[in-house]
Amino acid sequence: MQKKGNKYGTHRVIDPVGVLPQPANKIDNNMDEIYDNEILIDVQTLNIDSASFTDIAKFCNHDKEAMKKEMFLTVELQGKHRNRRTGSGGMLLGTVEKIGDALVGKTDLKVGDKIATLVSLSLTPLRIDEILEIREDVDQVDIKGKAILFESGIYAKIPTDMPEKLALSALDVAGAPAQTAKLCRPGDTVFVIGAGGKSGMLCCYEAKKRVGVTGKVIGMTHSERSTKRMQDLGFCDVVFAGNANDPIAMYEKVSELTGGKMADITINNVNVPDTEMTSILCTKNDGIIYFFSMATSFTKAALGAEGVGSDVTMIIGNGYTQGHAEITLQLLRESKKLRDIFTELYA
Repeated sequence: MQKKGNKYGTHRVIDPVGVLPQPANKIDNNMDEIYDNEILIDVQTLNIDSASFTDIAKFCNHDKEAMKKEMFLTVELQGKHRNRRTGSGGMLLGTVEKIGDALVGKTDLKVGDKIATLVSLSLTPLRIDEILEIREDVDQVDIKGKAILFESGIYAKIPTDMPEKLALSALDVAGAPAQTAKLCRPGDTVFVIGAGGKSGMLCCYEAKKRVGVTGKVIGMTHSERSTKRMQDLGFCDVVFAGNANDPIAMYEKVSELTGGKMADITINNVNVPDTEMTSILCTKNDGIIYFFSMATSFTKAALGAEGVGSDVTMIIGNGYTQGHAEITLQLLRESKKLRDIFTELYA
């Protein structure tokens, strides 16, 4: 007889009792027995979120063995992979191994299904038995291990019409293009910070689709190489290389490109801190900023906007939007350019 579990996974919380798994300091990652409303996953790949992976690599001086020790220690201390400095996680790819009794008949999953979890590793009970490979160029780590998906956890079945790693790379940032689709309207000027990255490319493509010929998409990249790549892809009306940590220079550049009107919508996809003021200054007074970046500081954004008298609406990058997995995978199907570049860079 399996133990009865809480829908949101609070039955796994060890410290402090009473909180949800994400903010908890430690959760139970014992996989010997599962609760009646849990799904046990045999894990193949961890897709660490960009802010977390960048931090781990930097903290360990890009030494693979040191990075492995850091990941083992993180899970040992917390029972999950929540970066102890950034607080962020990622998601995983794996195979359904067991389904709790209370979920039988209530889920479309069956044992043997290959899925990507669409909830953060920062709340997912995880056990790492062995780290097989760290792929620093794509923020992915192949492991042997187990994980638990709670009853409230969302997931996507891996599609059969594209490689697993390709689908995983896109699903990792599925919230960004789906939110972009909701926010952008015909005629809008959209400024995408971090346009050359995984989420940035998806956002630029989706934004251009939504704003149409009367709108404008401005992409900012961090290097000449990614600038050239974005120019070749043609998803933006204008692309330039800039430093998101230099708000005045970026303000002047966007002001020049918009005739002083600034952006209606700014989408921040970067994986480094201290880019809040660039987002704020480059957005018009009644505009919208979507902070998809997990390196964003709510305090810096809120007080920074107040400090410069900016009446922008700021949206926290909720990684979940209804239908986000389907929307994002469809982008790879409808755009050969997008699929080819994702295959080249991430799959």
